[in-house]
Amino acid sequence: MSRDILSMTLEEMTQAFADLGIQKFRAGQIYEWLHRHLACDYSEMTNIPKSLRDELSEKFPLYNCEIERKQVSKLDSTVKYLFRLHDGDFVESVVMKYKYGYTICVSSQVGCKMGCAFCASTLGGFKRSLYAGEILSQLYRAQKDIGERISHIVLMGMGEPLDNYDNVMRFLALVTDEKGLNISMRNISLSTCGIVPKIEELLKRKMQLTLSISLHAPSNELRSRIMPINKKYDVDKLLAACRKYAAETSRRISFEYAMLSGINDSDECARLLASKLKGMLCHVNLIPVNEVAESPFKPSSPERVERFVSILSSNGINATVRRKLGSDIDASCGQLRLKENKNREKGDE
Repeated sequence: MSRDILSMTLEEMTQAFADLGIQKFRAGQIYEWLHRHLACDYSEMTNIPKSLRDELSEKFPLYNCEIERKQVSKLDSTVKYLFRLHDGDFVESVVMKYKYGYTICVSSQVGCKMGCAFCASTLGGFKRSLYAGEILSQLYRAQKDIGERISHIVLMGMGEPLDNYDNVMRFLALVTDEKGLNISMRNISLSTCGIVPKIEELLKRKMQLTLSISLHAPSNELRSRIMPINKKYDVDKLLAACRKYAAETSRRISFEYAMLSGINDSDECARLLASKLKGMLCHVNLIPVNEVAESPFKPSSPERVERFVSILSSNGINATVRRKLGSDIDASCGQLRLKENKNREKGDE
């Protein structure tokens, strides 16, 4: 792959341009076009000489996401994008509207290798990790498309962000840069299934982002059954790292818990979860899962979810139920990619 200019910091771009004999101030102009004006093509950069635009296009091609498919929910205006990457692979993003503004859920990998039993991203298989610029491009294309500023980011789409650690850290540096979109780190959430060494590395950076843990089960036996990562980093190791993270950053950790009927939604599970989280600066986000045709898992009933919340709350654990958005547009990440791949397979037959 040629040099990915959208993934470059301003300093790296300035040096790359200097190596080619391009004036230093041009790097600042190009950087502003890419990260503030969200230019998708060099032709949009009207204050750059055409000869330079042609040179840059040849030496630094832009690997932007292209909108392959867009679905808008009739229920709540949630927008689901299937983006086509430069190599023909697909990733998904979701834009959600809240009272405080717009949030985008972005993907960090094409597919996922973590193997969580209930996840649509895993069903589609893993292809590769995304470059920082490809993660950024999901945000940039969506913001241009909806015509509204997106102020919050959730790294909770396809892929495991901490399995793509270096590119995700670069993405965070670029998206919070005051010369770019300048999104506050406090408005960013990073979700992980629990790669403990990378959580420890994240802690050293002392970032003010929100760490979300895809927990989904309180015991090793149950979690290992639905989340293979638990066999390497079990619940106790993971929660010990989380306690340390919360204590040293003073940032509340969000525990994501997908409510799976008859699997992890019993009173016993609720009580065990409460006992393991006791005393930690945290919050439990219960997720009524979207049904995926290829998955055997079904969502818990509203009554069961309410009972689960009641048990956690009575044991001093703050818990809420995530508002279900985009249920009519396959909002669970990985579903559109699955459909697209199936359609292409049928076309090849």
